[in-house]
Amino acid sequence: MRTTAQVVTPARRRGVAVTGTRHALGRILATLARSIAIFVPVFLVATFVTFALRSLSGLSPARIQLGEQATDEAIHRIEAQWGLDKPFLTQYWDWFTGVLHGQLGASWVNGADISTLIGLGLGVSLSVATFALIIGIVVGFALGAVAALRRTTVIDRAITGFVTVISVMPAFVVGIVLVAVFAVGLHLFPSAGYIPAQQGIGPWLAHITLPALALSFDVIADVARQLRTSLVAAYRENYVTGAVVRGLSPRRIFFGHVLRNGIGPALATLGLKFPSLVGASVVTEWIFGLQGFGRFANDSAQAGDVPAVQGVLVVSIVLVVAFNLIVNLVLARMTPASQRGV
Repeated sequence: MRTTAQVVTPARRRGVAVTGTRHALGRILATLARSIAIFVPVFLVATFVTFALRSLSGLSPARIQLGEQATDEAIHRIEAQWGLDKPFLTQYWDWFTGVLHGQLGASWVNGADISTLIGLGLGVSLSVATFALIIGIVVGFALGAVAALRRTTVIDRAITGFVTVISVMPAFVVGIVLVAVFAVGLHLFPSAGYIPAQQGIGPWLAHITLPALALSFDVIADVARQLRTSLVAAYRENYVTGAVVRGLSPRRIFFGHVLRNGIGPALATLGLKFPSLVGASVVTEWIFGLQGFGRFANDSAQAGDVPAVQGVLVVSIVLVVAFNLIVNLVLARMTPASQRGV
């Protein structure tokens, strides 16, 4: 009997492991299929509405290039060069097929390729936003976890108060303070400008650290609050009580059951954080002298450059959908307690 048990037990464990892997892969593939099924119609509708803004805006490249005193003949000639004399659906199809090939058109202001202009600004904003997101995740998860583990104590109240304070601090105010203290006062970081990573990792990190810190406060606050709330709720669940009864260590209970089941809401909040960090940092980019994606969007809107604004909206849509897809795949990998039989 002992010999048979010793032979069967490893095989059974391998079978359970294979079954678990298949279930996990199935959940990931199902999540991916659902996300793609949602993305396609959303992208079609969003691009159509985005393109319709051109007609609704009433703006014309002729007005921008020739001024308000342009004759009707000159306006018609310029609009014909830009294909604006074609039917609306024809214009949309030409533009949409270009978008599918990564071509967002040309600027009405200077005729430059919009994809190139957005790429230059997006590289800057992605660097800052990614670093800000990393800071927000690391610090936010640490604060939220400590607050949950020390709930109802002085440490919990101190963390909650700190998170509340930083959540109401505007990024541009934080940026000004950081420049005054760490750049002007202590001379630890440059006060403005940007150096690509290709020219050196050290200078690149030095230039993006302060703007990333300024943008990370909101992420830290949201992640810490969401994580603390969900972890405290997870500690009250029956599967945690069962784990305690089975004699599992507090560390194993936290990482194997509480964190795994309580991390979902905190991850879900990140779905919209990263795209907003990329596109909603206009003031921060002005403070730190960065020619980023948000500043390009603001300048394009003020100049009435409709194709550039459309390109910004399309890229923003792709960023939102792509990052939410990543978050959903991570959430699908985090198996809930009900499916693990605990």
